[in-house]
Amino acid sequence: MSLISLNASRCVRSLARESECNKCEIICPTEAIVVGENPLPSINFSSCIGCGACDAICPNEALSLDTFKPTEFFFSFLEDNENIISCRKNVPCIAALSVEHIISLAILKKKMVFDMGHCDSCSIAHKCKPQILKNYEEATYILSAMENEAEIKLEDVCFIKETQNKESDRRDFFNSITLGNVAKGKHAFEAEVKKATDELVEHTLQKEDIALLKKKRVPEKRKLFFTAIKRVSKPSQFHIVDANEVTFTSQKLLNEDSCTACQMCYRICPTGALTSDIKNSKIDFDPFLCIKCSICHDVCEPDAITLSSSYNVKEFFEPAVQNLVSFKVRRCDECNVIFSTNSNDKMCYRCKAEDEEARSLWGITEDM
Repeated sequence: MSLISLNASRCVRSLARESECNKCEIICPTEAIVVGENPLPSINFSSCIGCGACDAICPNEALSLDTFKPTEFFFSFLEDNENIISCRKNVPCIAALSVEHIISLAILKKKMVFDMGHCDSCSIAHKCKPQILKNYEEATYILSAMENEAEIKLEDVCFIKETQNKESDRRDFFNSITLGNVAKGKHAFEAEVKKATDELVEHTLQKEDIALLKKKRVPEKRKLFFTAIKRVSKPSQFHIVDANEVTFTSQKLLNEDSCTACQMCYRICPTGALTSDIKNSKIDFDPFLCIKCSICHDVCEPDAITLSSSYNVKEFFEPAVQNLVSFKVRRCDECNVIFSTNSNDKMCYRCKAEDEEARSLWGITEDM
């Protein structure tokens, strides 16, 4: 049985308490993942069956299985002469592959078959099968918009893997005992003990996690997607697709009048899709780096950042950084610190807030 693990520094919920992301909790077919009062997800390891659906749906790859790595599968599948993806052959569940993995593999493989033959008799089909179908529909939609001829089929193949029984003797047993195997055995034993714990295990940020929080990292699945895109021809025209049909990236709009230049959105963005310059005089956005984790929306108090209702496929082939807003850079009359603003304020945001609080305490109004 596989063991799921959480990389706390990658979970977007660790970046801000305002994050509302709970995709892993929603997709888990055994309710082994719970997002409660604790900022990070709690996991019941004994309930987890290792389907990998949470790993695939996590926007920043914070969850992972010890026995299945999507990136390793990606390259091994490309080398495979067959094109069948089956839970009885090469994946714990087809839901363990994200939309980006599916599109990338389809582009490079030209043809893929999802073996749906075991879904009806599967105990986790109530959650995983709808997700597989949703991923399939989204991947097909994107491939069509890219004018790519890659084909993905859903078939009841009912693949059965042949098993080979190999007899072993005492000599084979002793020959197999090496330092490496002993270490693996210890790890496996510890994993089994962990999986036997039938209770929710809470996760907290450790010192090493906190040090990594500010590091901007692009998920492996986005790197694979970019690599695959570079190997195909551009479409005859760049189509505009419905943004609601795209789950893994977005295009953003920003209301200049509402934005307070607080800097939270680009400082908290886990991939660097939102950036500024050394003077904090602007906010730029790179749609290709966006993982649609929504954390920038969750932390924006005035709701100045919104999602565009459409997405231009051009961003896949010709990624371009977009300027969302530019600010005036001034020196605060109160504290002499340089600050960014899109208004005529002469005080920085902090001093202005302190001034308003002081006026409120002293009962001073603007008219006095």
